[in-house]
Amino acid sequence: MADLLQSNEIFFSAFEPKVQNRFIMYLDGIPSFLIKKTDRPKISGEAKVLDHINIQRKYRGKSKWSDISIELYDPIVPSGAQAVMEWIRLHHESVTGRDGYADFYKKDVTINVLGPVGDKVEEWTLKGAFISGETNFGSLDWSNDGDPLPITLQLSMDYCILQF
Repeated sequence: MADLLQSNEIFFSAFEPKVQNRFIMYLDGIPSFLIKKTDRPKISGEAKVLDHINIQRKYRGKSKWSDISIELYDPIVPSGAQAVMEWIRLHHESVTGRDGYADFYKKDVTINVLGPVGDKVEEWTLKGAFISGETNFGSLDWSNDGDPLPITLQLSMDYCILQF
């Protein structure tokens, strides 16, 4: 017998969408108001194959959290470039050539998505995040009309937790 539609499935239901410009990202050592843009976490799954005579059976392999990009403002005070370089120095110190322990450079990062009145409606925790890939301190241009200098960096993490 066919399933009957329920009235709450076919009539209008009020909802409030999450919007891109309502978020706060907490990253130890970098003030939250400097963070202009960030990706939300992304996960991908791997499929494995078992060959059996003339067929293949598939099963789930490992899951992998993708890197995310962050864009920061770089004000004069507090210097965004200086805050990022302090974190980079925990990874690798250019002057001495010393590399750091993971316990020093890996951090837990929190992303809160906010509702229209500033309440937290979604919270992500990125465990063991660190700077990977390219960190770009922007470019200088005399023909520019005065746009703020951006800093972009890429974060890798061990895993992510959607708290709510």
